[in-house]
Amino acid sequence: MATKRMNAGFSDRVTALVKALRSETPDCVASGAVDMATGMLLSYETVDSHPAEVLDLLAGATLDLFQGRTVVMIEDVFKERRGVESDQHYFQEILVNSENLTHLFLRMNDQQDVVAVAVCRKSVNVGMLFAQARRVMREHGGL
Repeated sequence: MATKRMNAGFSDRVTALVKALRSETPDCVASGAVDMATGMLLSYETVDSHPAEVLDLLAGATLDLFQGRTVVMIEDVFKERRGVESDQHYFQEILVNSENLTHLFLRMNDQQDVVAVAVCRKSVNVGMLFAQARRVMREHGGL
Protein backbone atom coordinates (compact mmCIF):
# COMPACT_ATOMS: atom_id res chain seq x y z
CA MET A 1 0.00 0.00 0.00
CA ALA A 2 1.54 3.32 -1.07
CA THR A 3 1.54 6.27 1.27
CA LYS A 4 1.89 9.97 0.59
CA ARG A 5 5.55 9.75 1.66
CA MET A 6 6.33 7.14 -0.99
CA ASN A 7 4.86 8.75 -4.10
CA ALA A 8 7.10 10.41 -6.69
CA GLY A 9 5.67 13.90 -6.11
CA PHE A 10 6.43 13.78 -2.42
CA SER A 11 9.90 12.37 -3.05
CA ASP A 12 10.66 15.23 -5.47
CA ARG A 13 9.35 17.73 -2.92
CA VAL A 14 11.59 16.34 -0.17
CA THR A 15 14.62 16.35 -2.49
CA ALA A 16 13.94 19.98 -3.47
CA LEU A 17 13.53 20.94 0.20
CA VAL A 18 16.87 19.34 1.12
CA LYS A 19 18.65 21.04 -1.80
CA ALA A 20 17.16 24.41 -0.89
CA LEU A 21 18.11 24.05 2.79
CA ARG A 22 21.68 23.18 1.79
CA SER A 23 22.04 26.10 -0.62
CA GLU A 24 19.98 28.82 1.08
CA THR A 25 20.67 28.33 4.78
CA PRO A 26 23.69 30.36 6.00
CA ASP A 27 26.97 28.47 6.61
CA CYS A 28 25.19 25.17 5.81
CA VAL A 29 27.47 22.17 5.32
CA ALA A 30 24.77 19.48 5.14
CA SER A 31 21.02 19.03 5.03
CA GLY A 32 18.68 16.10 5.08
CA ALA A 33 15.20 14.76 5.73
CA VAL A 34 14.26 11.83 7.97
CA ASP A 35 11.05 9.79 7.93
CA MET A 36 9.97 9.47 11.56
CA ALA A 37 7.66 6.54 10.76
CA THR A 38 10.55 4.36 9.58
CA GLY A 39 13.66 6.12 10.93
CA MET A 40 15.07 6.23 7.39
CA LEU A 41 17.00 9.04 5.77
CA LEU A 42 14.88 10.16 2.81
CA SER A 43 17.36 12.55 1.19
CA TYR A 44 20.56 14.38 2.04
CA GLU A 45 23.17 16.78 0.65
CA THR A 46 26.57 17.43 2.18
CA VAL A 47 29.84 19.17 1.33
CA ASP A 48 31.81 16.18 2.71
CA SER A 49 31.49 12.47 2.11
CA HIS A 50 30.28 10.40 5.05
CA PRO A 51 30.05 6.62 5.49
CA ALA A 52 26.54 5.20 5.11
CA GLU A 53 26.64 4.02 8.76
CA VAL A 54 27.04 7.60 9.98
CA LEU A 55 24.09 8.77 7.90
CA ASP A 56 21.96 5.91 9.20
CA LEU A 57 22.93 6.81 12.77
CA LEU A 58 21.96 10.43 12.13
CA ALA A 59 18.52 9.29 10.99
CA GLY A 60 18.13 7.11 14.11
CA ALA A 61 19.31 9.91 16.39
CA THR A 62 16.79 12.29 14.81
CA LEU A 63 14.05 9.75 15.47
CA ASP A 64 15.12 9.45 19.13
CA LEU A 65 15.38 13.23 19.49
CA PHE A 66 11.82 13.85 18.29
CA GLN A 67 10.00 10.65 19.15
CA GLY A 68 12.01 8.81 21.77
CA ARG A 69 10.00 7.25 24.58
CA THR A 70 10.67 10.04 27.09
CA VAL A 71 10.02 12.79 24.53
CA VAL A 72 6.65 11.27 23.66
CA MET A 73 5.82 11.05 27.37
CA ILE A 74 6.66 14.76 27.81
CA GLU A 75 4.49 15.65 24.80
CA ASP A 76 1.61 13.62 26.21
CA VAL A 77 1.86 15.32 29.62
CA PHE A 78 1.95 18.80 28.02
CA LYS A 79 -1.06 17.96 25.84
CA GLU A 80 -3.01 16.57 28.78
CA ARG A 81 -2.28 19.55 31.04
CA ARG A 82 -3.16 22.04 28.30
CA GLY A 83 -6.23 20.16 27.10
CA VAL A 84 -4.82 19.59 23.61
CA GLU A 85 -6.51 16.72 21.76
CA SER A 86 -4.62 17.01 18.45
CA ASP A 87 -2.38 14.28 17.07
CA GLN A 88 0.13 16.96 16.08
CA HIS A 89 3.47 16.64 17.85
CA TYR A 90 4.29 19.23 20.49
CA PHE A 91 7.98 19.67 19.61
CA GLN A 92 8.33 21.22 16.15
CA GLU A 93 11.90 22.59 16.10
CA ILE A 94 15.03 21.61 17.99
CA LEU A 95 18.42 23.36 17.91
CA VAL A 96 21.50 21.34 18.90
CA ASN A 97 25.00 22.75 19.21
CA SER A 98 27.95 20.38 19.03
CA GLU A 99 31.60 21.30 19.41
CA ASN A 100 31.95 22.58 15.83
CA LEU A 101 28.47 22.56 14.33
CA THR A 102 24.92 23.81 14.84
CA HIS A 103 22.08 21.45 13.88
CA LEU A 104 18.56 22.76 13.32
CA PHE A 105 15.83 20.13 13.12
CA LEU A 106 12.40 21.20 11.79
CA ARG A 107 9.32 19.02 11.61
CA MET A 108 7.24 19.46 8.45
CA ASN A 109 3.85 20.94 9.26
CA ASP A 110 1.82 19.13 6.64
CA GLN A 111 3.72 15.85 7.06
CA GLN A 112 4.44 15.45 10.79
CA ASP A 113 6.38 12.22 10.16
CA VAL A 114 9.14 14.07 8.29
CA VAL A 115 11.89 16.11 9.96
CA ALA A 116 14.31 18.24 7.96
CA VAL A 117 17.75 19.11 9.30
CA ALA A 118 20.24 21.83 8.41
CA VAL A 119 23.79 21.39 9.72
CA CYS A 120 25.80 24.61 9.82
CA ARG A 121 29.17 25.83 11.04
CA LYS A 122 28.99 26.84 14.70
CA SER A 123 29.78 30.44 13.71
CA VAL A 124 26.34 30.72 12.04
CA ASN A 125 24.07 33.57 13.12
CA VAL A 126 21.33 31.52 14.81
CA GLY A 127 18.65 34.13 14.11
CA MET A 128 19.45 34.07 10.40
CA LEU A 129 19.58 30.26 10.48
CA PHE A 130 16.05 30.08 11.88
CA ALA A 131 14.75 32.80 9.52
CA GLN A 132 16.20 31.23 6.37
CA ALA A 133 15.35 27.63 7.30
CA ARG A 134 11.76 28.57 8.13
CA ARG A 135 11.48 30.49 4.84
CA VAL A 136 12.74 27.48 2.88
CA MET A 137 10.35 25.17 4.75
CA ARG A 138 7.40 27.50 3.99
CA GLU A 139 8.33 27.72 0.29
CA HIS A 140 8.48 23.94 0.05
CA GLY A 141 5.25 23.36 1.97
CA GLY A 142 6.92 22.29 5.17
CA LEU A 143 5.85 25.07 7.56
